Amino acid sequence: MTAGLIGFFTVVYIIAVNSLILSEGGMPIEAAIIATIGASVFGAFVMGFWGNAPILLVPGMGINALFSYTMVQSMGLTWQEALAVVFVTGVIFVAIAFTRFAKVISAAVPHSLKEAITVGLGLFLMLLGLEKGGLVIRGEASILALGSLSDPVVMATALTLILAVILFIRNVPGNFLITIIAGTIIASFFGLIDTSNMGDSSLNLQEAFAGFGALSFDSALSMVFWVAVFSLTMVMVFENIGLVHGQVNLIDQPEKFGRAFQATSLSAMASGVFGTSPTVASVESAAAMTAGGRTGLTAITAGVLFLASVFFIPLIKLIPDSAIAPILIIIGGLMLQTIRNIEMKDMSETFPALMIIALIPFTYSIADGIAIGFILYPILKIGIGKWREVSVPLYVISGLFLMNFVLHYI
Repeated sequence: MTAGLIGFFTVVYIIAVNSLILSEGGMPIEAAIIATIGASVFGAFVMGFWGNAPILLVPGMGINALFSYTMVQSMGLTWQEALAVVFVTGVIFVAIAFTRFAKVISAAVPHSLKEAITVGLGLFLMLLGLEKGGLVIRGEASILALGSLSDPVVMATALTLILAVILFIRNVPGNFLITIIAGTIIASFFGLIDTSNMGDSSLNLQEAFAGFGALSFDSALSMVFWVAVFSLTMVMVFENIGLVHGQVNLIDQPEKFGRAFQATSLSAMASGVFGTSPTVASVESAAAMTAGGRTGLTAITAGVLFLASVFFIPLIKLIPDSAIAPILIIIGGLMLQTIRNIEMKDMSETFPALMIIALIPFTYSIADGIAIGFILYPILKIGIGKWREVSVPLYVISGLFLMNFVLHYI
């Protein structure tokens, strides 16, 4: 239970961060907060009772960016249709998790491409954080430039970022939570906090539960819908296979992988119903494990605390972008570190991976960045006579991505 408490305070920042990212896809902020809390509570309970592992399931960073910035803003889906994509992806994820398809898919995709997706997502999160905090601004023809120090948002973000990095490097417990609180106080000194409605702690129930069961299948027959499903499925499966596998090994209980992975898939599917981007096995779970968490009681304890956080929604709504942006930048930087796992000697492996890494932030589209890398990989292998190194499932996956590009851009 102590481990669950520590894990909760390590990951509770996700309520504010995920909600703000979802709101940029058009979802009401109160609905995003309730959905984030609801999905996190459900994930904690299903992991605790079914997976019996100290893994905390919360909406994933990077994946929420895929939801708002790619599926909604770039691909043109409404946030309700994007929730339907999350649900369908979850159904496929469940089918994979409860069968042997997880091993087949994981084995089909080269290690270099898997790692490149994580690195590309990290760069994208850093870019979002820099933009959200005003440190980088988008000018004419989408040219990026540094923000002005005379801007109070830039100053508040810069001061909060320095504090956040120091706290993180010093490994201060609950450093992200402290960053959000301190960042909000800093923003208030620059006049960035509107406290006029602080006395009103009432919750607009209609708006708060607007995301629950709001998924729409209006575009289910369109190519865009299924490209979104395919892209999200790829990211979800590969990210969670790596995360869950590493976490059960961290507590020397590899036998729990099967049920923990299944619990992760069930939680991801339920996320679409709750009204949020999919939950994943959070990296912050390691804090709970380090504190002694070994069973599902750790996850259940965190779930109860997430449920109690409903009473703090009025305070959560006060948190400004300048307090959130540094966390996005730091998490993005952490994800960038996996670039060291990419083999750089074979350019037929390296170049497609580097294209994924570059194009995810440059195109502002996670789906397009992944697609280019997956299309390029078999082409290069065929070109150098190593076509046998490409698995049949990967040829199929690459063909689907290529077909989507032909239909969309030609």
